[in-house]
Amino acid sequence: MDLFSLKGDAALVTGAGSGIGRAIAIGLAEAGADVCCFGHGSKGGLAETAAAIVALGRKAIAIEGSVTSEADLAAAVAATEKNLGPLTVAVNNAGIGGAGAAETLPLETWNRLYDINVGGVFLSCQAEARVMLPRGRGSIINVASMSGSIVNRDLFQAHYNSSKAAVIHMSKSLAMEWAPQGIRVNSLSPGYTLTPMNKRPEVADQVKVFKRDTPLGRMAEPEEMVGPSVFLASRASSYVTGIDLIVDGGFVVW
Repeated sequence: MDLFSLKGDAALVTGAGSGIGRAIAIGLAEAGADVCCFGHGSKGGLAETAAAIVALGRKAIAIEGSVTSEADLAAAVAATEKNLGPLTVAVNNAGIGGAGAAETLPLETWNRLYDINVGGVFLSCQAEARVMLPRGRGSIINVASMSGSIVNRDLFQAHYNSSKAAVIHMSKSLAMEWAPQGIRVNSLSPGYTLTPMNKRPEVADQVKVFKRDTPLGRMAEPEEMVGPSVFLASRASSYVTGIDLIVDGGFVVW
């Protein structure tokens, strides 16, 4: 359906080197968008994501940088507009996880996670909105987590959970602020997903618990975040802004 088509759109995806970010970047291209793949150089994977997009017949560029750097983000937006066209879709996916008992969690650990998960999302939105607002068009999707709405059983991650709650509420706040200028802002909250982190042998027992505790009885594949992302990016959601779309296999019903 044309409602879901992203033909003619230029998109920027942060954290596009692996996992959910890679799946979404490729999925946007499958829907017709040209895509800038942005991510941290030390983690790699950007070139592979861009190559997969080019293989689909779409344009792609790979830009290394950090979401904690205003200069890196501004450069990524500028490169997108120079090589792919006016930025119309942004998926701010870059983030880190972590766990630790709250009473012994170092402030340095708390601050680093917040710098990336909250500050990085805000700086990304800011850089993207600066080119979208004058044109009065754009869809920004911030990847949060179901952990921003619930507390995961037996996982000590007060810093991570609260950072994702901040992303959800930030998205609602920006949606209100930028709605008059035609920019939609929503958050996408995945549940337990089979990213590389969750495929490690040492977390095999934990993965069994994740599956057991999810009503659908399994974890999500990264590609299952594509449909919701395309929906939020496209005209199919033209009257949707300020929502948190939870894609969790039913976990939050408990």
